[in-house]
Amino acid sequence: MAAGVALETLMARYQAGDIAAATDLIDCVSPQLHRFFRAQLATRADADDLLQETWLRIHRVRQTYRAGEPVLGWFYAIARHVGLDHYRRIRRTATRERRWAELSAFAEDSHPQHDDGDLDALLQALPTSQREVIEMLKVAGMSLEEVARATSSSVGAVKQKVHRAYRRLREQMNAPDRGKKPSGALS
Repeated sequence: MAAGVALETLMARYQAGDIAAATDLIDCVSPQLHRFFRAQLATRADADDLLQETWLRIHRVRQTYRAGEPVLGWFYAIARHVGLDHYRRIRRTATRERRWAELSAFAEDSHPQHDDGDLDALLQALPTSQREVIEMLKVAGMSLEEVARATSSSVGAVKQKVHRAYRRLREQMNAPDRGKKPSGALS
């Protein structure tokens, strides 16, 4: 019980701006939080990263702690949310990578006849704004946020342009007259 009171006192001092109290809190609670993450995760590095993220989050929201409430429970609630966010991020990334791999494999299998000239021709048929976004994302490897900044657009607007460009590219690639020479063309 005395340890809980001491932690609450340190937290009150930390909220008031006492750097020494913050250091003491970190020294007292970090081993417990690290064990909490280590029990859930396979690697020590992940547990270290999540502990650091937890302390950053605690620092950002430290003023929301209400004096008299159990501080250790408050710390663990934040740590739990950090862990959940990490798990969700890993799942989203794995899902995206799996979809991308499936899409890439499908694209390679279903359209082996296309060469770089065909791709350039397909891209040239797109409106300039859509072509630029596709080139930045897929050729230059930029993130959605970077493309949004570069085009002075929102991330949502960039996603919309990409979606429309993909739809238009699919339509062009599946056109019945694709790959045929125009009538009267010389061989």
